[in-house]
Amino acid sequence: MATTTIRADSTAEAYLALLADRGVEYLFGNSGTDFPSIIEALSKAAATGSRAPIPVTVPHENVAVAMAHGFYLVSGRPQAVMVHVTVGTANAVCGIMNAAREHVPIIFSAGRSPLTEEGLTGARSLYIHWGQEMFDQAGMVRELVKWDYELRNAHQLETVVDRAINIAMSEPRGPIYLTLPREVLAEAPGAFAFDTPSRRQAARPTAPDAAAIEKAADIIAAATNPVLISSSYGQEPDAVPTLARLVDRFAIPVVAYRPRYVVLPSDHPMHMGYEPAALIKDADAIVVVDSDVPWIPSLHKIAPTAKVIHFGADPLFSDYVVRGYPCDLAVAGSSHNAMKALDGALAARAAGARDRIALRRAAVAKRREAMAAQRRAAREAAAGAAPLDLTQVAACIDAAKAPDDIVVSESQIPIAHMTFSRPGTYFAASPAGGLGWGLGAALGIKLAAPERRVISIVGDGSYMFGNPTPAHYVGAANGLPVLTVILNNRMWGAVRKATLGIYPDGAAARINRAPLTYLQPSPEYHRIVAACGGWGEEVKTPDALPAALDRALKVVTEEKRAAVLNVATSYDDAAAAADAKR
Repeated sequence: MATTTIRADSTAEAYLALLADRGVEYLFGNSGTDFPSIIEALSKAAATGSRAPIPVTVPHENVAVAMAHGFYLVSGRPQAVMVHVTVGTANAVCGIMNAAREHVPIIFSAGRSPLTEEGLTGARSLYIHWGQEMFDQAGMVRELVKWDYELRNAHQLETVVDRAINIAMSEPRGPIYLTLPREVLAEAPGAFAFDTPSRRQAARPTAPDAAAIEKAADIIAAATNPVLISSSYGQEPDAVPTLARLVDRFAIPVVAYRPRYVVLPSDHPMHMGYEPAALIKDADAIVVVDSDVPWIPSLHKIAPTAKVIHFGADPLFSDYVVRGYPCDLAVAGSSHNAMKALDGALAARAAGARDRIALRRAAVAKRREAMAAQRRAAREAAAGAAPLDLTQVAACIDAAKAPDDIVVSESQIPIAHMTFSRPGTYFAASPAGGLGWGLGAALGIKLAAPERRVISIVGDGSYMFGNPTPAHYVGAANGLPVLTVILNNRMWGAVRKATLGIYPDGAAARINRAPLTYLQPSPEYHRIVAACGGWGEEVKTPDALPAALDRALKVVTEEKRAAVLNVATSYDDAAAAADAKR
């Protein structure tokens, strides 16, 4: 074990050197008056070549957190975000909640208003240093992070940094929060020594209980109509082939309900789409893998005798206030490890269930044929509609994208009309629903995978929440060309759908513009990107979309500039009311 000693003119310099040594490549920052020592240390690193994460200036905290979120999804490596004291933390809360609910580790830090009024380097020197202080700054995010701490001095720095990273990276993963007082950052430790590599490591993913796996296998093997439901399996792309092998071996249909990743390749023979209602009503065994909401109890009913098994690092989602799904067996541990173990246990039981497996395989194939016919009929019915139906948009994007392109969705795009045959090619917003994730996440993903094309699909509301001017600025400043497709229905579609779900024949359904739901007059969103050197175009008719997509992808690929398509889409009240009841 080697010890590295550096000459650190400030705690900030030692902090950045430690982050870099521990594998943190980027510091996404929105700076304030708490940053002088950080900025000085980064300047010194640039001048001398000393180690520090690469600084990325992000002029809005929500974009910064989303970039770290997206970078992790592709790289598997947590990155650092630093914001300005209390006010910066407040702006970042939405993004931190998204990361928390999706178990995404982020080294989230903020400065702290100076502790002292005079006498120490870094003491209060500006009028805001009084008004910005809170009694409990970390209280804003304490419910959302796995660990929070305020750095006291340079002597504890290695312990604190290692603890932050290791807690963030231990299952279930998630963000941490570290506050850094200005006086502490300005301390001059001089010679600063630390172990490299670190002697403190994150806990390795846990293995599921062997007896629980055997019990789960018994339940599934005895079932006539098992179904597997997942939302977040596939965050680790290498885990997808394991699930694909398991469900193919035992002919278990899979529903990717509100998926955030490629749970299973969409062309896999056991992929049964994205809605659970038709399968769970007849299922006698329901296997829930990494899904916080596998169905909606008020809308979807399961058979009273169905056995329900939950798999996950925290299969009961203990950080959710209320969640009362039936649970005959909860299996804690890495879902990837659990699926490996379950695959082996089911393989030993396959011979005894051969006839049931054969019948299921035939039934699933027939259902898939029917689903494909329904999708074709939906696209034919929508053909030519203007404004565009979302099925048209989905089909056009699917035709334009390559198999290895990455789609980032913060929208209502119906992915049943798209093909995702490769793990790691689809990422969707967290179940927390903190709007404004999509633009920043797409930039973070592009930063982690610069050789890949990235297509971000957002609604008009989520585009505004995404702080488009800061996002497009960051993309241009850092050479991260992304195609953004705005599904512009000129309203809060989810709010409209929720209203119609409860009051299908109410006043809101009858009047032209229900209050607080419409976003009209619609801004010319496609013009915003031009201020940052990008290219934008408005699309109003279905026949114009394919060529517009080709032009946009050419701009992104050949000109290395951001592109935005502002696509006028329709909103069907009747379809929305029906969808709200599914």
